[in-house]
Amino acid sequence: MDTVANATVLTKSEAKSHAIIAYILIGVGLFTAIPILVGAVWAMIKRRSALGTIYHSHYTNAIRVFWWGLLWTVVGWILIVAAIGYVILLATWLWSLYRVINGVGKILADHPYPL
Repeated sequence: MDTVANATVLTKSEAKSHAIIAYILIGVGLFTAIPILVGAVWAMIKRRSALGTIYHSHYTNAIRVFWWGLLWTVVGWILIVAAIGYVILLATWLWSLYRVINGVGKILADHPYPL
């Protein structure tokens, strides 16, 4: 049986499809908020199953986009009173959007995401 710590190992096409789903959910979440959490949880659940494939790095990227984005969004909201919060929020959103678009481009070309 081909398993990794009780997780079913995904085929390459399944790993790719699940990573694209995570990217889409995170990308939509950048505009509507809720799907970003679903995309991050999806990536966290599926990441171990993609171990050993080039798609593992895409799951790691999606998870990092969520956590770093969340951290800097909280910092930005706290610093809104100092006006620099707006700059932090904009920079965080643009960085997240770039990472998602770059990730989708790399995954469609079957390249790992450079971490």
